[in-house]
Amino acid sequence: MINFNDTKIAFEYKSTSNLKQSKFLFKAIASNGMVKTGKALANFALKINFPIGWAIKPTLYQHFVGGETLDDCEHTVRLLNKYNVKSILDYSVEGSTDRTVMKATLRETLDSVVHAAKHPNIPFAVFKPTAFASKELLTRIGDNSDLYEKEKEGKAFFENSVEELCRTASENDIPIMIDAEDSWYQGYLDNLIEKLMIKYNKEKAVVFNTYQMYRTDRLEYIAAQLERAKEKGFTIGAKFVRGAYMEKERERAALKDYPSPIQPDKISTDNNYDAGIKFAVDNLEHFSIFNGSHNEESNLKLAELMAEKNIAKDDNRIWFSQLYGMSDHISFNLAKAGYNVTKYIPYGKVKSIVPYLIRRAEENTSVAGQTTRELALINAEISRRKKEA
Repeated sequence: MINFNDTKIAFEYKSTSNLKQSKFLFKAIASNGMVKTGKALANFALKINFPIGWAIKPTLYQHFVGGETLDDCEHTVRLLNKYNVKSILDYSVEGSTDRTVMKATLRETLDSVVHAAKHPNIPFAVFKPTAFASKELLTRIGDNSDLYEKEKEGKAFFENSVEELCRTASENDIPIMIDAEDSWYQGYLDNLIEKLMIKYNKEKAVVFNTYQMYRTDRLEYIAAQLERAKEKGFTIGAKFVRGAYMEKERERAALKDYPSPIQPDKISTDNNYDAGIKFAVDNLEHFSIFNGSHNEESNLKLAELMAEKNIAKDDNRIWFSQLYGMSDHISFNLAKAGYNVTKYIPYGKVKSIVPYLIRRAEENTSVAGQTTRELALINAEISRRKKEA
């Protein structure tokens, strides 16, 4: 049985000084008022182009981000690999409506794909669709609206960018994951990604879609996709997550008077998530699974499923993953036990990565027990080291 309370394994890669910095950061994040104030100040500073790197870089940025460039991340990649934890480098620039910025992001993301293919410690590449199309455009496409000429050009640019990234991943033999987005245009993305799976996932999973299991329709969707995979002869690359836009999804559903696409409560979400993972494991000959979860129970259940079915811990079709800077007790204890584990490491310039950092701070504040758990583990390890000193 894996022991997620083993803080010696969880934090072996951190110095005591690093642990104390993490403790300070999570104590700050635990304050909802401080996070809200920090978000407002950061957004205002970005709006008026006020320099904020001096405040963010030694705190949130240092804890959750690998660096500004691929090369900057190399130290972290090597450090994690010493403990059998692999890395995924995510160029976390998104939300621009400027085509020039999007083209620059595409070039950088393509570089990250090639970089991953050459690096033994980086088993996946990744990108977020809203790096290459605005949410407004994707919403109009998702609504099947008649597009203006400029919007048609934007759609073509988006689809060509996604195709180029997946083709480059296939040519370089590196799997690539496509993040999930808002439900009202995720259907368009699902269709596009499945076409790319049909094209590139003949021999194995190269293209991975992301399934937000807090959605009520995802289990049904995956089951139907399995039938299409059998019929058309492709492997499903499945990245499982719970989901990150619950409040926004529910608010939009209420505003536009349609049933909420989100599970009614956490228990329902947890059950749906675990059912999705089990379905994929039960049909592993048609799936490659990426378990993106910070939930201890879900990680243990997957490990138990693998044992029940005599699936090797290092079977390359199953990966566990957590975000860099969070849930080290899960990542490092799984890796020590011999499972395939990655840390999701964002990189990019401070200004461009602020939206990501705000989401991480909000997530730690809003998820019940998340910050409390992190602090308890950090305090336990600091105490353990004092006793051994």
